[in-house]
Amino acid sequence: MVSPQVESTSDAHPDAFNEVEVLVVGAGQAGVAMSEHLSRFGIRHVVLERGRIAERWRSERWDSLVANGPAWHDRFPGMEFADVGPDGFPTKDQVAGYMSAYAEKFAAPVRCGVDVTKVRRADGRRGFFVESSEGTYLAEFVVSATGAFQTPAIPPLIPAQPGITQIHSSSYRNPHQLPAGAVLVVGAGSSGVQIAAELQRSGRQVYLAVGPHDRPPRAYRGRDFVWWLGVLDKWDASTPPLGAEHVTIAVSGAGGGHTVDFRALATEGIVLVGRASSYADGTVGFADDLAQNIAAGDTNYLGLLDEADAYVTRNGLDLPEEPEARMLAPDPECVTTPIRELDLAAAGVTSIVWATGFTSDYSWLPIGTLDERGRPLHRRGVSPESGIYFLGLPWQSRRGSSFIWGVWHDAKHVADHISIQRSYAAYRPNLDSAAVTSPITRLEAVTLGGEIDR
Repeated sequence: MVSPQVESTSDAHPDAFNEVEVLVVGAGQAGVAMSEHLSRFGIRHVVLERGRIAERWRSERWDSLVANGPAWHDRFPGMEFADVGPDGFPTKDQVAGYMSAYAEKFAAPVRCGVDVTKVRRADGRRGFFVESSEGTYLAEFVVSATGAFQTPAIPPLIPAQPGITQIHSSSYRNPHQLPAGAVLVVGAGSSGVQIAAELQRSGRQVYLAVGPHDRPPRAYRGRDFVWWLGVLDKWDASTPPLGAEHVTIAVSGAGGGHTVDFRALATEGIVLVGRASSYADGTVGFADDLAQNIAAGDTNYLGLLDEADAYVTRNGLDLPEEPEARMLAPDPECVTTPIRELDLAAAGVTSIVWATGFTSDYSWLPIGTLDERGRPLHRRGVSPESGIYFLGLPWQSRRGSSFIWGVWHDAKHVADHISIQRSYAAYRPNLDSAAVTSPITRLEAVTLGGEIDR
């Protein structure tokens, strides 16, 4: 879904097309959740997926990846993981299998291997023409369920050159994939930390560039941090703190789950450096912000412990105290005397792994759906361009929106909105009677899951 947007200059209609009420683009967690809610309403729809269900979990994750949330929490409400204990962390293949099984559970109408290239409004009639690799669809409503993590983002810092392999974390699979030599990992969120630790265990010298981040405890006083975010009402925060729209979260489900400790990583042999900020003549320069970033992560970590302790006291909970959780080791030498420059050749660095996130491409959607920077215009997934919806966006309605369970609730809201719009479109005054059919009555019927006449 990366073709450039080309607006139609003609109101001509395709000679042949498939008609459907709702067309959902993408069959990841967002598309599957959307399909379930549409099915509950009895709304005719199709889900087009250019790969397989949960394709990114299958082919754009490294071999040893596990989910960052425990199985009891990071799932859809209607089904548990069959092959993972409640407190376990599913592997990438188990997550993909779960999505496929969930879609099969309600016979989701998913068509795999279909690439959507353009959506344009059908002039003179309701809906949109959706061009795809298998032909054109006419849909009254279109839901973009591709999410926000589409295109790997690699900063244009270090030019391609012989002797240095550069890959994004989405292309990384395992240490054997990289040539012999040291590795620079840029980005210290969940992906960067786990990849750096795996490379270090394989015998590589690893340099890890650490930027600003939040560093929650994996667990505290016998409860996982996802539980603490829930009872402290942080998952339902509707907007991120000012300036923290894209904060990196350093947390790991690897090895049964553990709190990310950068000092421990340094003790194990990983060299921590600040943000990669410049490059010249084979040398990478790093910002003088490593100690500051580590300290800010500690503040975030200790702040959550404070809130958790206050919650326990306020509610009289019998949860074991954990004073050792507040014991922080001294800063290692690489933090107190940080490296500001790294000559890649002299350090034996032959690979750079960019764990620097993703960008989005919605250029296939019609004008009116995106802002000047190409980002979705929406309110809780509802676009100002009537009939277009978004799903799977970070902070779409709350902090938890980009998680499996969070996207399920957002999908319910979008499905409700589509059902309401269907009820208005179906309304016809009863001119043969003194009483006129009330659209509100029909609206209530749809909201409650009732059928409407078309």
